[in-house]
Amino acid sequence: MQQSSGGLIDLLLASDDFYDLLATVQYLDVIQAHSTDALDELVALEGELEMTRASLSSQMQEAEEQQAQAQAALDEANAARAELQAQIAAQAAAEAAERQAALEAAQKDQGNSFTTESGNSAPVEVPSSPNAGSVDWNMDKESFVSSWAARIDAYLAGSPLAGQGRTFAEAAWAYGVDPRFSPAISMVESTQGRYCFRPHNAWGWGNVSWSSWEEAIWDHVAGLAAGYGGQLTYAGAQKYCPPNADHWYTSVLANMQRI
Repeated sequence: MQQSSGGLIDLLLASDDFYDLLATVQYLDVIQAHSTDALDELVALEGELEMTRASLSSQMQEAEEQQAQAQAALDEANAARAELQAQIAAQAAAEAAERQAALEAAQKDQGNSFTTESGNSAPVEVPSSPNAGSVDWNMDKESFVSSWAARIDAYLAGSPLAGQGRTFAEAAWAYGVDPRFSPAISMVESTQGRYCFRPHNAWGWGNVSWSSWEEAIWDHVAGLAAGYGGQLTYAGAQKYCPPNADHWYTSVLANMQRI
């Protein structure tokens, strides 16, 4: 322990004897040692505090950057959604205009015929309304199949496809396809299977042949699900029968409305 000369003299004068002086000096040494330890600890704590401040500052900056990135991603997603919605609206408007044009063409050409995808000749038919109406999917499978099987059987009565209503309905349920779609196409393309250009191909479906109506129906309905969204659209008509999409669309629609 270091003391000034004045401090040592004061200690000597204040002490009763040498032992008292020694005890006082030892006491002061203990106090100084504790003070030094406390000071060292304070310096260490100050260093830790500074490191913590730096770490928090870095974390805050990183969090702000992540927030900015998240906001940018959200803005981009919102812009993409708005663009997609605009495209959907534009496509819907174009589809509606094309449907209307097809209906007007059918009314003008009613009584005439057109060449189908299978190469057969079919009459131009005018639907009773612009839409086929919706299909109720809010029922269990057996109720759906039984209901539509009866309606399809009534529509196909007396044709080579007679009695296949349940097959059409089960395939429609399995693939989520309008149950009227495939039967209606069979009427337009082959008069319900009477004039098939390939064995059991009542739909002008590529150059495919099948060994049974059941196999053919399941494959055709699956194809309508995969390639046409499972429902009649004008865009689908353009794909299915490009040369005569207008008349094909209205004729299939008219037959769907009869089921």
